[in-house]
Amino acid sequence: MQAYEPCHAAFARYCAALAYGRMDVQDLMQDVLLSAFQRFDHIRKKDELLHYLMRAARNRMVSSLRISRRNEAITSKQTERLLERGATAEQLTDAGILHQAINKLPTAQRDALVLFEVAGLSMAEIAAIQGSNENAVKTRVSRARAAVRSMLDGRTKPLRMELLRSLLILLP
Repeated sequence: MQAYEPCHAAFARYCAALAYGRMDVQDLMQDVLLSAFQRFDHIRKKDELLHYLMRAARNRMVSSLRISRRNEAITSKQTERLLERGATAEQLTDAGILHQAINKLPTAQRDALVLFEVAGLSMAEIAAIQGSNENAVKTRVSRARAAVRSMLDGRTKPLRMELLRSLLILLP
């Protein structure tokens, strides 16, 4: 922390400029600082910590941009596939909104919901996969449905839960 303190202001400004509009600045800084802390013993020139941090931040940003470009290409391909399957523009919009809502769920709830609604697994099978019991899985699925409903409440046309399975199936 003593080595980092003199670097903080410059590092924070650099990360803010680097990440502006692309990712959360705090996420970038924390990721780089955690990495630097874990590798601090391997950093040869402790007096050049700021240079190390800035290079690491730039490398993280480049990696993040590569991943986002790849994800954009995947999303474009998914959209093309959905259109080939006969999806309407409204269904594509609903599927995207639904996908965003599901991604906001806690991991266990998201997995339980998708395994139940899309994969069609039984509560017992999901419990075995998740290493829990059937009642816990039922609770996760129920809470996930409720959370998705509440996230989609502000829509002009409410998304009915009956559409959940058909929209999720459209998502590759």
